[in-house]
Amino acid sequence: MGLAPYGEPRYVDLIQDNLIDIKEDGSFRLDMRYFNYATGLTMTNSRFDKLFGGPPRKPESDISQREMDIARSIQVVTEEVVLKIVRSVHEEFDVDYLCLAGGVALNCVSNGRILRESPFRDIWIQPAAGDAGGALGAAMSVWYEYLENPRQVNGHDSMQGAYLGPHFSDDEISTYLDSVGAVCEKLDDDLLMPRLADILADENVVGWSGGRMEFGPRSLGCRSIIGDPRSQTMQSVMNLKIKCRESFRPFAPAVKAERVSDWFEIDRPSPYMLLVAPVRTEKRLAMTAEQQKLFGIEKLNIPRSEIPAITHVDYSARIQTVHDDTNPRFHKLLDAFEAKTGCPVLVNTSFNVRGEPIVCTPEDAYRCFMRTEMDYLVLENYLLTKTEQPAWREEGDWREEYELD
Repeated sequence: MGLAPYGEPRYVDLIQDNLIDIKEDGSFRLDMRYFNYATGLTMTNSRFDKLFGGPPRKPESDISQREMDIARSIQVVTEEVVLKIVRSVHEEFDVDYLCLAGGVALNCVSNGRILRESPFRDIWIQPAAGDAGGALGAAMSVWYEYLENPRQVNGHDSMQGAYLGPHFSDDEISTYLDSVGAVCEKLDDDLLMPRLADILADENVVGWSGGRMEFGPRSLGCRSIIGDPRSQTMQSVMNLKIKCRESFRPFAPAVKAERVSDWFEIDRPSPYMLLVAPVRTEKRLAMTAEQQKLFGIEKLNIPRSEIPAITHVDYSARIQTVHDDTNPRFHKLLDAFEAKTGCPVLVNTSFNVRGEPIVCTPEDAYRCFMRTEMDYLVLENYLLTKTEQPAWREEGDWREEYELD
């Protein structure tokens, strides 16, 4: 999904002619001769490699135009299937609202097209839409079907922002920080928020951890890494120095819900970072004639808007609306940043590095902070500056002190 805008849909016909048979109602059949996931340990096989002119890219190797074009082609076909399914569902059931779950429902580009192009008035996507979200369905099935409790519908989002995980007290945080000799200061929100606004406006990267942890694959302002979206270097810095992942991967904007339509072409909430919408035209930056000739990954470092760190190459953004009733502290930070800069938006990405889960505990957060090039860390009301911390030692480092000649 993130790589697709850099490519061209060169393989759409190849995919539709060989891999998938799509019916008008969106039902489809895959030709399993090209796939290995049902019986082996890889997703595709040598027949698939031959069809696409070569083997899969090796991990950590350069991304070629071929991979970009394959990504774009698969995204195009996926969107076609999804749109046919939802139109068929609307025709069959004649309802105005659609709920989505399952891993493909995390494809927020296709979700944005459903919102814009389908006959449904609105859609709601379960924030833990992958396999882990099945736990919610199991719990609800027991509660309503097995225990026969009455269903009470309040007309609002009962997920409450998906802030369903654990939180940690000041005593738990201070006990851990003391145990590792961390240097910190504790500030009330009235002092902390404007201080952080200054820190962020100076293009520092901040680890932000507090409140109840989010349920699902997206960090929504309780276990987040945040930065200034106006910075032209923030995307590459976060990807390469913090997240340790490919530089093309886009970041999402966290924006005050009441200001979202001022910056993006969307007129409704997106609290779970599961809808993509374009940056408003007046916020975009015009490309020069030379820039318009760029191809593929060459487009990466061209600023596209006033908030380039969260504007993808096609002027889109994966939006999270922040609401005062579900996350008042994160909303307050956005208030302070807007008061400082005039911009009610922050870069928001999950608080982890590639290959590791999102941090949960204060220990998780401090370890990730010290292992990466983050500049500051916030644990509830504790503010930590990287340059003031003692040298970080991985578990096992003590052995070096006791090694015998």
